[in-house]
Amino acid sequence: MQQTTKATLALAFLGAACASSAAVAQSSVTLYGQVDAFVGSTRAAGGDRTYVVGAGGMQTSYWGIKGSEDLGNGLKAIFDLNGFLRADVGKSGRSDTDAMLTRNAFVGLQSHAYGTVKLGRNTTPYFLSTILFNPLVDSYTFGPSIYHTFKTATSGAVYDPGIIGDSGWSNSVVYSTPTLGGLTLNLIYAFGEQPGSNGQNKWGGNLTYFNGPFGATAAFQQARFNATPGDVTSPAALAGFSKQNAVQGGISYDFKLVKLFAQAQYIKSAISGAAGDIKHRNGQLGASVPVGAGNVLVSYAYDKTSNNLGDFRRNTAALAYDYNLSRRTDVYAAYFLDKLTAQSHADTYGVGVRHRF
Repeated sequence: MQQTTKATLALAFLGAACASSAAVAQSSVTLYGQVDAFVGSTRAAGGDRTYVVGAGGMQTSYWGIKGSEDLGNGLKAIFDLNGFLRADVGKSGRSDTDAMLTRNAFVGLQSHAYGTVKLGRNTTPYFLSTILFNPLVDSYTFGPSIYHTFKTATSGAVYDPGIIGDSGWSNSVVYSTPTLGGLTLNLIYAFGEQPGSNGQNKWGGNLTYFNGPFGATAAFQQARFNATPGDVTSPAALAGFSKQNAVQGGISYDFKLVKLFAQAQYIKSAISGAAGDIKHRNGQLGASVPVGAGNVLVSYAYDKTSNNLGDFRRNTAALAYDYNLSRRTDVYAAYFLDKLTAQSHADTYGVGVRHRF
C-alpha cells in the first residue's frame, strides 16, 4: 500500500512537472534591445563644427519587451512594447517630445496559415522598405537614404518635409500575409480618431521579395495628417497641406564579394497656395563589401525637390567600416557628407560602438 502511494505521488509530481514545462514552452517573454553611441564631430551647412558624444550613430538605441503565447492550431498571441533611448544623455525617446514607446506598442494574433494582425503603434511598411535596401540601414546619423526620406531640407524657396507621419504610426492596424515563395505583403491603416474627420487618415503597404541572394521591394503610403488631423501647419510652407503620396522601389543582390543596393523614390506633398505642390525625386546606390571581420559600407543618394517657386538638388554620400567584435557587439567608423544647391556642405564623422542584448 505504501509503495502504491509513493508511486502515485511520483506520477502526480511528474505529470505536474510536464504540465509546467508545456506551459513554459507555450508562453514566452523576452527583454531585448540595443545601445549605440559614438564620439565625433558634426557641422551643419553654414554652421560651426561641434564635437560630440552622440547617440545612435549606426542605429537608434532602443529597448523593449516582447512575447507570445501558443494558442494551438498554428495560432499565437503576440505583443511588443519598445521605445527609443538616447545613451549620451540617459533619456528615453529620440527627443524630449517622444513618448515612451514610440518604436512599437502593439498586441496581435499570428497565424501560420492566415498571416499576422497587429493593433496599436506600428512601424510602417514604407520605413521597412527604406531600411532594408541600403547598406547603412536606418542610421539617422550617417545614412543617405534616411536623410532623403525622413529628414527635412530647405533652399529658402522650397521646403522639403520628407516623409510626413514618422516611421511609426499610432492608432494603426497592420496585416501581414504569410510568406509564400519569398513574397510578403504588409498593409497598414491609421485612424485619425476625430469625429467628423473620417477622411483624415494614413494608409500604405509594401511588397517584399527575398530569394537567395536577390531581394526586391515596392512600397506606397498616403498621409492626410501627421499626429492629429489638421496639425501640419508648421513651417508656413506646409500651412496648405492636404495629403502626401509616396512611392518607392528597391533591389539588392549579394554577390558574396559585394552586396549591391539600389532605391528610387517619388514623394508628392499637396499644398494649396502660390508655392504649389512639393515634388521630391531621389535615388540611392550602395554597396556592402566584406573586409576581415566586418564590412565596408558605401552609399550615395541624389535628390531633386521642386515647387512652383523653384527647386534644389541634394547630393549625399557616406563611407563606413563596421567591425564585428562578436555576434552582438560591433565597432564602427563613419563619414557623412551632405550638400544642397548653393549651400556649403554639412558633414559628420565619428567612431562608435553598438551592443545588442
